[in-house]
Amino acid sequence: METTGQRNDFRDRLIDDLRLVIKDAEDLLRTTGQQVDEGYQVARARFESTLSSAKSGLTTLEDRVSTTARDALETTNDYVQANPWQAVGAGALAGLVIGLLIGRR
Repeated sequence: METTGQRNDFRDRLIDDLRLVIKDAEDLLRTTGQQVDEGYQVARARFESTLSSAKSGLTTLEDRVSTTARDALETTNDYVQANPWQAVGAGALAGLVIGLLIGRR
């Protein structure tokens, strides 16, 4: 079963990987700017368009992840403020279960 932390780690790695791909693509376009072949120019223009679209999508993804994380944090905070003893009980139960699982190894 995948936890929220694992999903967030996966998203962070994905965002970092996409940033790296975009940076490498920009470097490639910069270094190959001297090519004059017509087919190359068409491919380069199409690639630049795709790269621009990827940048826009990455920005949207970052905004969505940030908003989702912020909303989850606010919801958790509101719940703990409204139900402090239930939150303490849930934390103690989680600690007990983790302790039992670690103790079995």
